Amino acid sequence: MIQVERLRQNTFLVWLAPTLALIAGALILLPLTSALAVVGGALALLALLRWPELALYLLIFAVPYGSWFPIPVSVGNLTAVDFCVALVLALWVARMIVKDRAIVIRWPPLTGPFALLLFAALLSTTVALSLQYAAKEIVKWIEMLAMYVYVANTLDEQKLRRVLTALFVAGASEAAIGIYQFLFHVGPEGFTLFGRFMRAFGTFEQPNPYAGYLELIIPVALGVLIGFLRAGAGFRARGSGSQEVGLSFYTLAIRLAPALLAAASLALMLAALLMSWSRGAWLGAAGALVVVVVLQGRRALVLAGGAAGLLAIVVLLSNLNIIPSEIAARFSGVEDYFTVFDVRGVKVDDSNYAVVERMAHWQAALEMFADHPVLGVGIGNYALAYPVYALPGWSDPLGHAHNYYLNIAAEAGLIGLFAYGILWLAAFWQGWRAVFRSAPARGLAAGLVGVLVALSIHNGFDNLFVHGMYVQVGLVLGMTAWLSAGPAAPF
Repeated sequence: MIQVERLRQNTFLVWLAPTLALIAGALILLPLTSALAVVGGALALLALLRWPELALYLLIFAVPYGSWFPIPVSVGNLTAVDFCVALVLALWVARMIVKDRAIVIRWPPLTGPFALLLFAALLSTTVALSLQYAAKEIVKWIEMLAMYVYVANTLDEQKLRRVLTALFVAGASEAAIGIYQFLFHVGPEGFTLFGRFMRAFGTFEQPNPYAGYLELIIPVALGVLIGFLRAGAGFRARGSGSQEVGLSFYTLAIRLAPALLAAASLALMLAALLMSWSRGAWLGAAGALVVVVVLQGRRALVLAGGAAGLLAIVVLLSNLNIIPSEIAARFSGVEDYFTVFDVRGVKVDDSNYAVVERMAHWQAALEMFADHPVLGVGIGNYALAYPVYALPGWSDPLGHAHNYYLNIAAEAGLIGLFAYGILWLAAFWQGWRAVFRSAPARGLAAGLVGVLVALSIHNGFDNLFVHGMYVQVGLVLGMTAWLSAGPAAPF
């Protein structure tokens, strides 16, 4: 470790002199705004050379905020997420060369299923209308795989704590933005609720992906909080002498800050999730939170039963008009998502527009799949093929089928759907191993499984592999792989 630290310091010193010269030249020759940009970039470069893992934390914040300044490239955009992924990987490879004099990568368990899905995607490009759109979609899965492999290889207990801190701070900041939008009616008129509020959408432009982003963190925050409470109960149970009790309080004090951060971010994100008014996200989050609690052990089944009873009471109260009518109406419409019908015979109004719109895209995707059952219409090509299958009155493809399972079937056929199913089943298997192999970190592991549950449910009504969230999914899978490989510190 000392030798590695010396090598890192030497690399830092090698770059220090030319960087300082660049800063001096920028301050002398460039306008103030440009000079400040150069100085900021140079200082960021020095910081990354000194502490390479900062790139990972920048990436976590780039997911919600990195789409502000996109760079158009072909049919897509390069965002801060793409640059941060490249930076993370470049610094990782450079560190391996400096430290080990060789590039050594351990391939975690989901590498094979990822490769199978990428093969299916590449196979579907043989029938794609546009290779550019296909490449755009394939790059997403490559970046997800890259983050999965990187995190599984490089994570340790200290970095895990910092990653969780960054996740909770990013999630809490997004939640705060959404709460502000909701309360102060900030946003487009189409998002207005009850004439005085606004659907929360954060920095994601739309409420549904915004709520989906929160779903990627909410189960983790709950898992960390439950893990902390379990650890605190264990310390109190073991504390008999004054010295041991003092040690327990000291240990709990060290862990109090991350637990408070998890609790605060959880409260903010749950409030923002409700304010997003996204029923798909509500269903996904509810399923995820129940799973997180149930995976804690046998006693948790009692809590899960209580939660189910509480949900039944909410439904009953909504039918009795005891809770606010607006929320009751939103809950009463949930069952519409589980009813399949032909939209051509439906009269559209404000109350059923969202459901009918989704059904129109579901029908289009099913017809694409029926016409191209083996290879689909080409990965990433749903929107291009949509005009041929669009139902009357629904000409806007909206980018995807509003159901990822139908979307992958339409774009990559049975082969792609099968490959995706294999990957997702393997991901759950990895999560199951993490829960029962990492007893001290069971709360965190259960939270990571909860993320998979939320994604699985919400992807039945939308596509959450957008806005850089696929990279965060790779991060979650990487943490799960690391936990499943052996014991970890409690959280």
